Amino acid sequence: MSAELMEPVRRRPSSRLLVIDRTNRVLLFRFVFKRGPLAGQNYWATPGGAVEAGESFADAACRELFEEETGILRNGAGQEVAEREFVFQLHDGEYVMAEERFFLVRVADQSLSRDHRTPSEIEVTTDHRWWSVEELTSTSETIFPETLVTILARIDRAETSAP
Repeated sequence: MSAELMEPVRRRPSSRLLVIDRTNRVLLFRFVFKRGPLAGQNYWATPGGAVEAGESFADAACRELFEEETGILRNGAGQEVAEREFVFQLHDGEYVMAEERFFLVRVADQSLSRDHRTPSEIEVTTDHRWWSVEELTSTSETIFPETLVTILARIDRAETSAP
């Protein structure tokens, strides 16, 4: 383990969104880092971001859904369907203990607005794509979370077995 990871790290709670369209495709954004400590990294990930002071995970999910990457406005965050913790390096080089909670958001169409993104999101978020489970299982691209297919399968099983 590197020296940076042996140092105590602060916790970074964040809300992630599993935005799923009517054909059961999940929305992912492509992140490409051209400079800084993450230079050379290139991956696809769910939309979302850090919980701000005084916010709940659900409140952060609603805010992130609208302002950060999609422009989708909702009154509620949707059902919390998964969570995970791991050490993560931020774009400024800081290592944090990421505490992520995932919220399910079903949408009728694939319309997005990127009007509310921050300058750093504009710099590193280069594309978006709606992925089927089949595409996720067969791609050689890096996808985060790594357990996305398992999470989606668990959601599908819960929804198909509900009365």
